Amino acid sequence: MIQLFHVSKYYDRRPALSDVNLQIAKGEFVLLMGPSGAGKTTLLKLLFCAESPDQGQILVQNRNVARLRRSDVPYLRRSMGMVFQDFRLLPKKNVFENVALPLVVQGASAFETKRKVTEALKAVGVEHRKDSRPTTLSAGEQQRVSIARAIVNGPIILLADEPTGNLDPELAGEIIELFKAINARGTTVMVATHNRQVADQVSRRVVTLNQGKLVSDEGVGQ
Repeated sequence: MIQLFHVSKYYDRRPALSDVNLQIAKGEFVLLMGPSGAGKTTLLKLLFCAESPDQGQILVQNRNVARLRRSDVPYLRRSMGMVFQDFRLLPKKNVFENVALPLVVQGASAFETKRKVTEALKAVGVEHRKDSRPTTLSAGEQQRVSIARAIVNGPIILLADEPTGNLDPELAGEIIELFKAINARGTTVMVATHNRQVADQVSRRVVTLNQGKLVSDEGVGQ
């Protein structure tokens, strides 16, 4: 599903990732651990084609993402979802409109958009807030909406960058349970976090980065 071969990425000649090798199978739930600056966000950006590696190869669904034409990137992203720590919701659009954005970009019909957005909002438990603006939501609700937007297309792969970083422990636990439920439906999930409590709650495979290097890969049976 996801394969990295000797991947390195540099910013101002400083390695953000250094000779990383990693393989993630279809349907896995993988936690990407490490302190701030370890390279977690960079790795997710490479998988999502927001950045390109300086060295090595990255295969996502057997496609070499570094060699994709720019015009092909949106098609790859349609099979992937991305969740951010800072939610990235548009304040002038309501919850329904925010979640619908990926479908609107693809030109989905109004009927299909309503059906898929409603299903996604139900899945994360915020259907009752569909007409609300993001600024009226709690942090936990905003993250749920962010997750709904990421899964509205039924992605094969879901990536999340510190999705519990702005939440208190109770809310963080609820968000992790959502990711586990999404994974249970067959979606490959990769969550980047520096919070060891998250790892304890998930009890899945833990890949640890430090200073851009993969320093451990603890496989925990699903």
